[in-house]
Amino acid sequence: MILPVLAMLAGLLLLLWSADKFVDGAAATARYAGMPPLLIGMVIIGFGTSAPEMVVSALAAMQGNPGLALGNAYGSNITNIALILGLTALISPIAVASQVVRKEIPLLLLVTLLSGAVLIDGQLNRLDALLLMGAFAVLMGWSIRQGVKERHDALDREVAEDISSEEMSLKRALTWLLIGLVLLIGASRLLVWGAVSVAHQLGISDLVIGLTVVAIGTSLPELASSLIAVRKREHDLALGNVLGSNLFNTLAVVGIAAGIHPLAVEPVVLLRDWSVLMGLTVTLLVMCYGFRGRPGRINRVEGALLLCAFAGYSGWLLISQF
Repeated sequence: MILPVLAMLAGLLLLLWSADKFVDGAAATARYAGMPPLLIGMVIIGFGTSAPEMVVSALAAMQGNPGLALGNAYGSNITNIALILGLTALISPIAVASQVVRKEIPLLLLVTLLSGAVLIDGQLNRLDALLLMGAFAVLMGWSIRQGVKERHDALDREVAEDISSEEMSLKRALTWLLIGLVLLIGASRLLVWGAVSVAHQLGISDLVIGLTVVAIGTSLPELASSLIAVRKREHDLALGNVLGSNLFNTLAVVGIAAGIHPLAVEPVVLLRDWSVLMGLTVTLLVMCYGFRGRPGRINRVEGALLLCAFAGYSGWLLISQF
């Protein structure tokens, strides 16, 4: 029991460090390639912060652990909204100025609805994987268009300031990109092995381990990015990190996992986990979009409510195991 726990903790720590280096290297490389700052923020950073979920879920699917693969993806989305945005807003209210971010929120709602539709039949087969990856390709096309078109958006300015503050040579950027990727894969293998071993020894389902420990662990890059961004008063970047990650998780992470190995979906995933995710996504839309002249923002009270929702959901998961 001690060895799997140590492996899981070591995997989580190494995952956080390697993901950070991978994102830094990828963002700097993209800047040298002449990519617009907004496009770097929407695609490179969004992809990079979701890399842990992608690798962990792919490995879990390859090893025949569908509960861990799905739990990691949906649990990370719930963690991103309820825990990360809740904690971030409690520290500093999140104001939404970026029009791109405002467009991403209803888009996330549609993507979450699509994810629920493919879960209804109790399985995720390769046809579902193609559908999700097709939607992901459309999303990438839209992101590229927005990144090129919206050159004066608030998010564009925040990303430009963020990446310019971290000067890095091209050689160093490529080195960290490669090292981060290799360590990311190694850390994910360690984490999956430890999590599955702990789950089996404690009699906890792979799904619940994926929804809790693994989901929180793989969401640490988003937490770090959002806290750093809000400390710099880059509110749109903090929110954009979470929205981008959730879009990637819902489409690419689940799509890749199902494409590698068709996944059996327990009914509780749709009835409990997807429903909670859908409710949180609708809540996020109401908070951030702004209605009747009210500017979109998540204030401290709303942040506290999101944290309470996360605590309640975590408690629900814990009770379900006994």
